[in-house]
Amino acid sequence: MKMKTAAVFGAGGKLGRRVVALLEQRGFAVRALVHRTPVAGRNVTSIPGDIAGQEVVEDVVRGADVVVQLATTKEDAATFFDVSVRGTFNVLEACRHQKIRQFLLFGGDAALGIWFYPQPIPIDENHPRTAYPGYYAFSKVMEETMAEQYAIQYGVPVTVLRSSWVFEGADLLKHFSLLQNVRPAEKGHGFGEVSEETMALVRSGQERIPILTDARGVPLRRHIVHVDDVMQAFDRMLDNPSATGQTFNIAGPSPFDYRVAAEYLSGKLGIPTVELSCPSYHPFEINITRARTVLGYAPENDFFRMVDRAIAAAHQP
Repeated sequence: MKMKTAAVFGAGGKLGRRVVALLEQRGFAVRALVHRTPVAGRNVTSIPGDIAGQEVVEDVVRGADVVVQLATTKEDAATFFDVSVRGTFNVLEACRHQKIRQFLLFGGDAALGIWFYPQPIPIDENHPRTAYPGYYAFSKVMEETMAEQYAIQYGVPVTVLRSSWVFEGADLLKHFSLLQNVRPAEKGHGFGEVSEETMALVRSGQERIPILTDARGVPLRRHIVHVDDVMQAFDRMLDNPSATGQTFNIAGPSPFDYRVAAEYLSGKLGIPTVELSCPSYHPFEINITRARTVLGYAPENDFFRMVDRAIAAAHQP
């Protein structure tokens, strides 16, 4: 029997490497477009090129059963359009000219505004696309919109995996580090404008675990996800007819409260906490009912398990 083939764009990234491994486990031969980062595997063919080039994209997609688009860039004005917008357009154009079984787009909750805007109810798949400021969030809106329209106009069998902020290894400890998160490059991942008192802690190298609060002084709630749960969702969507034509929000079992989270981490690490006012941010929760119902998605990593795993990863040699 002929082996099924998957064309993958963005295979060298954090999620891309895991996607390639899972595809191989599922019996797919993988054809990966490689721009900078090499991709290894038993049944992986790397094709050098740039996703902004239509001809090489057509070559990667040709004969594929499943096409996975993960290629993206963050806050880089010089590259985001060619990679995320033109690149996704090129992949969709290739898909509409060939008979594929599934186009699977990795989107993100950045397309929904998350904590930049008030979210009075849990964010479900019908929430309007409302990018927060920056190129990355804008590109996530554009990618989803193009995929949706190609499904309508040309019948491309689209599935969108829209994940929350993805963590692996010791990543979570970095987010809860005062010293590593004052004024980061990517919007929404840091702590906003901090007080002079807090800056004094940073300048003196005194680590603290932040308790982020909103304009009323109430601890914020945020919803994130572990990479293992994202891969569980991908596995359940892959080559699944029930997933065709659907967008799925993918997040952890529940959001976390920054006070509860910080106190748990403080107890584990012996580092004091500090309250940081973030009046421009709002609490939010992601509704994952559709993924639970249609896919049987069952995320295994709540915040506390993610912390324990992050601490274990940080202590590995």
